[in-house]
Amino acid sequence: MSGITIALLNAEDINDWRRLYDGYAEFYQVPMNDQIAATTWGWLLDRNHVMTGLIAKDGHGTAIGLAHFRDMPSPLRGATVGFLDDLFVEPAARGSGSAKLMLSEIAQIGRDRGWPLFRWITADNNYRARSLYDQVAMKTQWNTYQFDL
Repeated sequence: MSGITIALLNAEDINDWRRLYDGYAEFYQVPMNDQIAATTWGWLLDRNHVMTGLIAKDGHGTAIGLAHFRDMPSPLRGATVGFLDDLFVEPAARGSGSAKLMLSEIAQIGRDRGWPLFRWITADNNYRARSLYDQVAMKTQWNTYQFDL
């Protein structure tokens, strides 16, 4: 984990972020286009929007990972919790510790915001990420469903 830095996204990160975001979309085989990317980037830079983003850079300043997260109301808790929407590390940088550092940074931000927890979902076959998640978090009993509109 030596030399890796984690920071909030800023306007200068757009090219690095887009390269990583395209890689994330490709990993999950989700079509990406300029309109989707521009909308998401706009949310990330809008300080009044619920979405927040992080970027991980290696010791040379090369962007190697991203994370997108947000506040989420939890009615049964009567509290706001955190939700991690996206976490991606370039294939060549996997195992560098950058994903764990981003999760730790989100945890600190969550503590600062008063979240009692943050949660996320991942693909069942995302074994490499799940091996990290099993080390740092508790797998819940919930299955995810989607109702397409």
